[in-house]
Amino acid sequence: MPSNSGDDNVLQILIKNFDVLALPLVALVYPLYASVKAIETKSLAEDEQWLTYWVLYAIISLFELIFSKLLDWFPIWPFLKLIGICWLVLPQFNGAEHVYRHFIRPFYMNPQRASTNIWYVPQKKLNFFPKRDDDDILTAAEKYMEKHGTDAVERMIVRKDSYERGRRGGGSNDYMTFDDDYRY
Repeated sequence: MPSNSGDDNVLQILIKNFDVLALPLVALVYPLYASVKAIETKSLAEDEQWLTYWVLYAIISLFELIFSKLLDWFPIWPFLKLIGICWLVLPQFNGAEHVYRHFIRPFYMNPQRASTNIWYVPQKKLNFFPKRDDDDILTAAEKYMEKHGTDAVERMIVRKDSYERGRRGGGSNDYMTFDDDYRY
């Protein structure tokens, strides 16, 4: 039975050009679909994910435009880009949020400070596959302030202080009672 060399050639072409075929699907088609879905579902978390992705995709595109002649010398660049885009896009990794929160946002919020610390390497181990940690107090406080404003945070602190004073006996006492004072 003769070998089907035409099928072998098609398979070889697909394997050699995998990055050319997969990159538009991963970098454009899926994010476009997910972005439209995020707009329609009114989910703030999804909106942030996809806005962040598009900002990073624009930065990658500008990088490629500026350094195109240099990148031509690296035949592995399209595969590295495909892996990087997958890491940014896939919700299991949350790569877009990680890159934005740790690199882009600090620069945007304080350009002078970020430019002096651009080569800073943190002492703790970087986690490139972060889990969403909604219990992180700083993240929760930041999200609360963005949603409700700083006045709401101040009102919450005042309410908590009033509640604590009421639990200690309240009244017009201007002093604080400590549990340590009553140990025998």
